[in-house]
Amino acid sequence: MARTAVVAGTATAVSNRVSRRQADRWSQQESQQYYQEPPPAAPQAAAAPDPIEQLKQLGQLHEQGVLTDEEFAAQKAKLLA
Repeated sequence: MARTAVVAGTATAVSNRVSRRQADRWSQQESQQYYQEPPPAAPQAAAAPDPIEQLKQLGQLHEQGVLTDEEFAAQKAKLLA
């Protein structure tokens, strides 16, 4: 009977120690999750292109013959709208 009590007592002590270690690990993991640095902010959207620069580019394309008169007029109207 004494032997059974010793075995049961040892098993209880070991079980308690394992439970405490596991609880400590979980609390450390939780604290790491809560105190992580926030993710970096999303990059800001690029500034809207300058309409004057776009008109210059359209003019160059028109002069080079890449755009027809109708295409140039349509793109110009779209930019100025």
